[in-house]
Amino acid sequence: MSSDSEPSCHCQPPAPHIPVAVFPYDVDPMQFALNLEFTEAEFFLHAAFGVGLDKIAPKLALGGPPPVGARKANLDEVTWHIVAEFGLQEIGHVRAIQRTVGGIPRPLIDLSAHNFARIMDEAFGYHLNPPFDPYINSLNFLLASYVVPYLGLNGYVGTNPIIDGYETKKLLAGLLGVEAGQDAVFRGLLLERLGEAVPPYGNITVAEFADRTSALRNRLGRCGVKDEGLTVPRELGAEGAICTNLLSADGDSLSYARTPAELLRILYLTGDEHMPGGFYPEGANGRIARSFLSK
Repeated sequence: MSSDSEPSCHCQPPAPHIPVAVFPYDVDPMQFALNLEFTEAEFFLHAAFGVGLDKIAPKLALGGPPPVGARKANLDEVTWHIVAEFGLQEIGHVRAIQRTVGGIPRPLIDLSAHNFARIMDEAFGYHLNPPFDPYINSLNFLLASYVVPYLGLNGYVGTNPIIDGYETKKLLAGLLGVEAGQDAVFRGLLLERLGEAVPPYGNITVAEFADRTSALRNRLGRCGVKDEGLTVPRELGAEGAICTNLLSADGDSLSYARTPAELLRILYLTGDEHMPGGFYPEGANGRIARSFLSK
């Protein structure tokens, strides 16, 4: 019997069945994910600290341009701690991807209040007055944060079947776990305020903002329903037995997958992976994203 001071057995997984750390075809899908990781890092870091990667971890940007319009948000203490932690986690995500499969330069990212106002206007089908501003208070920031981490989750679920290296799979599993957790935290905080009206937009509730955002992503993605709000009809809830929808998932409560093309259609806000805009005015980076721009 081993004592507490002795090294424990079985602390490492067994040897991989395929002893290849990273296959060449693993690289492009994982580098594509850096676009979303950069976006989340800059959004959360600026909101919490008023600065981003260029001040905190400048080497990770690999010479890419600074984001547009990101700024410190007016957050309550609890929300600040959550956003600060998530922003710092995203630094680790970018670093881990770069270390495992190599990096790509940070793309030009539009995190301006104007861009988020466009997203919400698209979601509602008319101009909100005043324009939506994610940085003005905690509730608005949570609603804006509903937009991106979920897409990172979808992307990792979609990437999993097409990579094979044991280091790549280990990386993806670790990233997916934290991205799913971040999305669950944001959805949970919003679920607590489900019926609350979002000032100064009259009777428009948190639930309606979430529903409209999810519907917009489905519409832009053009591949059916892979996104649901914070509540659903009972028959669409888990096992057809509940209306709350803290975690968006399919009939077997499995996360939805999206391809890079779907993600770009949504993130560009154009519904077309060949037409940049939205979060990436000059297009996302990496071989996959750039291949769509050359067609």
